[in-house]
Amino acid sequence: MSKVHEIVLEKILQQLERGEIPWKKGWTENPPINYITRKPYTGINVLLLKGGEYLTFKQIQQLGGKIKKGAKSEIVVFFKPYTKIVEEVDSETGEVVEKEKELLVLRYYHVFHINDTEGIPSKLKKVEHNPLQEAEKIIAGYKNAPKITHDNPNEAYYNAAKDLINIPDKGFFYSIHEYYSTLFHELIHSTGHPKRLNRFKENEKSAFDANSYSLEELVAEIGAAMLSQYAGIMEKTVENNAAYIQSWLKQLQNNKMMIFKAAAKAQQAVDYITLKKEELLCY
Repeated sequence: MSKVHEIVLEKILQQLERGEIPWKKGWTENPPINYITRKPYTGINVLLLKGGEYLTFKQIQQLGGKIKKGAKSEIVVFFKPYTKIVEEVDSETGEVVEKEKELLVLRYYHVFHINDTEGIPSKLKKVEHNPLQEAEKIIAGYKNAPKITHDNPNEAYYNAAKDLINIPDKGFFYSIHEYYSTLFHELIHSTGHPKRLNRFKENEKSAFDANSYSLEELVAEIGAAMLSQYAGIMEKTVENNAAYIQSWLKQLQNNKMMIFKAAAKAQQAVDYITLKKEELLCY
């Protein structure tokens, strides 16, 4: 077991001994909104659209912007009221009479995410964070890394089918340390791809088989804590690391022995990313 491995596990277990720790998402929520009106989309549109700003084709033209080649629009649905004349039998007279009836009809229109446009600056508020050199070294040293995008400002995830990581932009995080900890979590997930450490199977529809999902989350979070230790930021993130681990331990009936099983896999993932570059150690 490496020294970093021991340090990380000791700190995580110390945090868990404190009892219940609330996990906090490290970034601000950015619901889907209209770029011009700044009004959020509601109802089923929240499920249809990823977070961020949207514009209609007409709005893009009015602002002097362009749609990127190959970009596809999304739909926004709404109910439009209208009045219809219907015939009904009067319950008292038995006569057929005409009445006005208020109905709703489902309509939709097309919008484009701001990331699919050119020449239109985002109005979303961001915090200016300076990159951390040691953390950036780790990311740059991952030679077989997946593509990293910032397309969805609301979600951090690894997509094994596309071998792609999405993470909100640095500016949406409350602290730069949480940004790197979150990115490290997704980088650890990506090592499970069949072309890397092969924790995931080729024929799986998602990166995580249902039976091993909890264990994989433990691997990713412990691995993120190890990389944070390498980068010298673990003291800033360990409480949230432990809180996340605690939430997944509940799925495993609080079986703390799973931490050690996950830690072994996490160490393999960390070694894969860092190529065992001892110069990155920061303890």
